[in-house]
Amino acid sequence: MNMINDGGPAFPLKEPVTRDALGMTLRDYFAGKAMAALIAEPVSEGWPSTVARWANQVQGHAQMSGPDIVAHVAYRMADAMLKAREVSND
Repeated sequence: MNMINDGGPAFPLKEPVTRDALGMTLRDYFAGKAMAALIAEPVSEGWPSTVARWANQVQGHAQMSGPDIVAHVAYRMADAMLKAREVSND
């Protein structure tokens, strides 16, 4: 099984707690921020949105609703942000 790097907790606690009690992951936090930006992005005729440009990279996008595609693109951006953190921490 291919594990997705979720970046760990978005708001870590200093006390020792179980992983289930940590709440949202950094990946979820990044995706939420990316989704807000994607939804707020102005779109004009002749200039496709980021979601429209990336939609064809989402497997099965032809069968998805618009919100589903936006969510998948947001997680792709979150995964890219987590990957960039790994590279910059080397």
